Amino acid sequence: MRLQQPILKYLWLILICCPTLVVAKTTTFAISNAPNSLHPILASDASSERINALIYQPIIELDGNDRPISGLADITQHDAQHYSLVLSSMQHRFSNNADVSLLDIEASLNLARHHPRSPQAQTLSNIASIETTEQSILISLKKPDYRFAEKLHISVAPKDMLLEDETLAQRPIGSGAFIWITTQGDGGVTLRHRRSAEEIRFVVNKDPTMRVLKLLKGEASILQNDLPHEMYRLLKDDPNIQVAQTPGTTFSYLGFNMADPILKQDEIRQAIAYAINRQDIVKHLFQGNAKLANTLLAPGHWAAHPDLPAYEYSPDKAKHLLATLGFSKDNPLELSYKTSTDPFRLRIAAVFQQQLREVGIHLKIQSYEWGSFFGDIKAGRFQLYSLSWVGIRSPDVFRYVYHSDSLPPSGANRGRYVSAEVDQLIEQAEELPLEKSLPLYRKIQEKIHRDLVYVPLWHEDQIVASRRGDLKPNKHGSYQYLEQAFGQH
Repeated sequence: MRLQQPILKYLWLILICCPTLVVAKTTTFAISNAPNSLHPILASDASSERINALIYQPIIELDGNDRPISGLADITQHDAQHYSLVLSSMQHRFSNNADVSLLDIEASLNLARHHPRSPQAQTLSNIASIETTEQSILISLKKPDYRFAEKLHISVAPKDMLLEDETLAQRPIGSGAFIWITTQGDGGVTLRHRRSAEEIRFVVNKDPTMRVLKLLKGEASILQNDLPHEMYRLLKDDPNIQVAQTPGTTFSYLGFNMADPILKQDEIRQAIAYAINRQDIVKHLFQGNAKLANTLLAPGHWAAHPDLPAYEYSPDKAKHLLATLGFSKDNPLELSYKTSTDPFRLRIAAVFQQQLREVGIHLKIQSYEWGSFFGDIKAGRFQLYSLSWVGIRSPDVFRYVYHSDSLPPSGANRGRYVSAEVDQLIEQAEELPLEKSLPLYRKIQEKIHRDLVYVPLWHEDQIVASRRGDLKPNKHGSYQYLEQAFGQH
């Protein structure tokens, strides 16, 4: 025993002085899809963006009301065409221990502007020049933009790493609350909280039933969304599991290929909209965990149009519109619909198929693994499809989704919608202060609604089921509630 006491004392001193040797607590978060890329600028899928938001910090943050506040930098508006950035007073450091510099911010901003695969390129196309000095970054715009600060919600990585696309995508280096540790064979990743050293392991399991079983058996601690909604009742009945819920901004829609010779006809799109019983789908498939949508922006957003008329369920109207073009149940219109292999999305597809059959449309369902499905949608290889917009925070999304300059890969106008009127309204709204831009954003939504670019479906609630009692989802569906929860330990 005389020999063991000094050894125990020595080991205790090592643990105090070298906390990295302490075995960190690990929380398992089961997700349905692996992130496609951990690159801060080039990632475009929801899973990547949610995980990247934990690893990287943006130039400008957005507060709970989606208004710009200081992030890595403070911003000053000199006039509507000239802005400057200075490093925020709080020191920020990358996971490789290098301090975040203005040159890192400049390099990240330039890559977001110019990279051919950057989702932000179109949004930032108004930048005329960027000049960096030792103290600040001076940004000049081609034309006025009173809300330019919102567009700087862009993640930042070390400038020397940014051009190494594949390296950074696989081994990210950020200044966020979590540090990347490893990527698993299933494509999931393990992150470590900077302050508490607690680790979170994102494991991929495409089968929602298996994800629920893992949570029930304690093999996973957290699930978020992507479950058949009757399963939430099962989870709520378990005393060891807490289910937290909030109305969400995730916007689900039925998309059309507006370049398709059939679907470019207004009557066809309108008939499809009238044939879908959205209320029944929300009631029975979502168990009420969604709210019907009429526009991309969720209720409560300052720019959301509150008075758009809904495309109410009316099979008689649908049949009449189809009949004018010679289609009926005896002579059905043949269309194809693409979706993922997610079981819940396939159930929704089957309901669409049944409802459209009743009015004279034969819908062929084509399901693919996520990567192939999303690739086809971006490439325009579809007639109809369904997807969701996640984390919408600014009306700048209208340029990204509806402007004719935003056809993929320059943006996300995946339906190939072209409207000179909408283009002009978007450009005019961007040049006006917030209060003056609102009428134009209302007109944009009215025109898009009339043209039926999408069939607006619903805004899905955000639901988190966990074995921890301190997790509260946010309306945008991000994972950033983990930052605060893990920081308390």
